[in-house]
Amino acid sequence: MNSLSWLLLIYKVPAEPSSKRIAIWRRLKGMGAVYLQSGVCVLPQTDEHTRGLKILANEIAEIDGESVLLETAALDRAQRDKVIARFKQDRDEAYREFIDKCTDFHGEIAKERAANNFTYAELEENDVDLKKLQGWFEKIRKLDFYSAALGAEAEERLRGCEELLDVYAREVFDAHDENS
Repeated sequence: MNSLSWLLLIYKVPAEPSSKRIAIWRRLKGMGAVYLQSGVCVLPQTDEHTRGLKILANEIAEIDGESVLLETAALDRAQRDKVIARFKQDRDEAYREFIDKCTDFHGEIAKERAANNFTYAELEENDVDLKKLQGWFEKIRKLDFYSAALGAEAEERLRGCEELLDVYAREVFDAHDENS
């Protein structure tokens, strides 16, 4: 059996103000936590996660909430695989949404080409969109602790967006005779 261990945070916070409860949820999701049920989440045990969860446990106490932070491991391979599958499922959902945005990016470039819109302003706008995609992909990858199935496809789609923007940039430069 693999000796993977996780950090298990069990917490309860006051219902009001809801903004504080939501902030905690966002922080945990931002760390890549998987919720096993309401108020019970898990993260792979790393020094970074340990620090982050200890800080969060203190913040929960400051808003009159309660929390317990434990180190845990699955009893058997089947339980371990269930937890890992939940992590992969969450990352695949993020990758799926990312892939959709890559499709939108391709559509935007196609629209500009069809309209013969080869302007610097459009190129700059699309470059900004590509940088957003690159940053988003890195955020997802950082939280992809167990190599979700759609990770490779998402990376490939990002490369396709980068290559497409390079081609569009050459077309913009050609339209302005800058490569002559």
